Amino acid sequence: MGYFYGITGAKNQIVVGNMQKLKFERLIYYKLILLAGLSILFFTSYNLTNWYTANLSDVGSLFFSWESLIPLWPWTIVPYWSIDLMYGLAILLATSKQSLKILCLRLFSAQIICITCFLIFPLKFSFERPNLDGFLSLWFDVLMGFDKPFNQAPSLHITLLVILWQFYNCYFQSKFNQLLLHVWCFLIALSVLTTWQHHFFDVPTGLWAGCFCIWLWPENRMTPLKSKSYAKQYTWSGIYFLLFLLSLSLSIYIGGIGLWLLWLAGAFVLVSANYLLFGATGFQKQANGHFPFAITILYLPYFAIMWLNSRLWTLKNKPADFIMDNVYLGRIASHNTLQTKRIVSIVDFCAELPIGQFNGYYSLIPVLDMTPLSIKQCQLAAETIDQFQKQGSVLVCCALGYSRSATAVIAWLLLTKRAANVEDAITKVKTARCSVVISSKQKALLINWFNRISKENSDGKCK
Repeated sequence: MGYFYGITGAKNQIVVGNMQKLKFERLIYYKLILLAGLSILFFTSYNLTNWYTANLSDVGSLFFSWESLIPLWPWTIVPYWSIDLMYGLAILLATSKQSLKILCLRLFSAQIICITCFLIFPLKFSFERPNLDGFLSLWFDVLMGFDKPFNQAPSLHITLLVILWQFYNCYFQSKFNQLLLHVWCFLIALSVLTTWQHHFFDVPTGLWAGCFCIWLWPENRMTPLKSKSYAKQYTWSGIYFLLFLLSLSLSIYIGGIGLWLLWLAGAFVLVSANYLLFGATGFQKQANGHFPFAITILYLPYFAIMWLNSRLWTLKNKPADFIMDNVYLGRIASHNTLQTKRIVSIVDFCAELPIGQFNGYYSLIPVLDMTPLSIKQCQLAAETIDQFQKQGSVLVCCALGYSRSATAVIAWLLLTKRAANVEDAITKVKTARCSVVISSKQKALLINWFNRISKENSDGKCK
């Protein structure tokens, strides 16, 4: 009998081994097909836009006067060319079908976005590169054989670099290898200027485009394009869209240094889309209360405005106020506040700002600014606060600690019968933190939710 089981086990191992080998071989074929397809797309679309722009009668340039001081360093053609090797290797090194899919979707999106911009806003590199001698001159000659001085903003080189940089940073586990990666990627980024291939304007726009591709196809598969049904906020979406138009117009009108307002315009249009289409998911705040680096780059001007707003509006208030039974209500937590109050747990409702450094229990229930909590969120918030407060001091927070988090505390008071009704709960919270604001819409929702749980409790008792 033992011999029989031994033979069976060996056969099973062989079958499993063959299946794994088959999956590996299929993944290799899949990678090669994707690499070939993306390569064809790259060279075809890039050369076509080069040809199209070269045949236009008048192509402008966008550069600053100080750029004439940027030196030509022929040796940087080596890191400049190396991105081609990094591109192909990244596809071959992807460790799973899912990671390969995300990488290729990002690379494909980068190509489509940049090529579209090249066609709509054609630009030309304006400096004349001097004749070069020696071995490195061959590298430039090959480059100029297909890469004409067009296809400028956003720099496709920088856009792809951002995506590949992110991929290799996750791929390499060693800190030393990651350090080498960062140094080399910095040289690649520098090389677009020191090989006289791009003007400065192309670099930050390429950076933004690359980060946008990462936002579009995040690692956790929660792409904004697949966000679940969400109560659209037309008013706030419209307000942020008007701010986008204003920032864009001012950027074009001012020119020069005013072009940095394009960054603000980009952040505003994403926020507008979140209110209209994606909800809090569009900010992609992580389960640790922070944002991925690429997302921080995209939204940075907006984050800075919202952080400043949170501090100005709460200038005359405490960062957090004690409600009862270990529960504090306050603004988005700084490291100092967390230490002073000896906070053990955080329930965070702020979708648009990160928390300070924190090592305790943390729960994120992201809600967009100036929007009410849903019935489901009220239930989840109340249950989470009740669970956390039994373990020690818990901070319930949002940007200001006036509305979203206050609603959650009110829900907790109602769920745990620390308040007799909604009015009583609101009074208790406002007594502790006088600046709390509960809208009529949010109040009606709380009453509806409270009536529902009261009915469920009474039905349960009857049974």
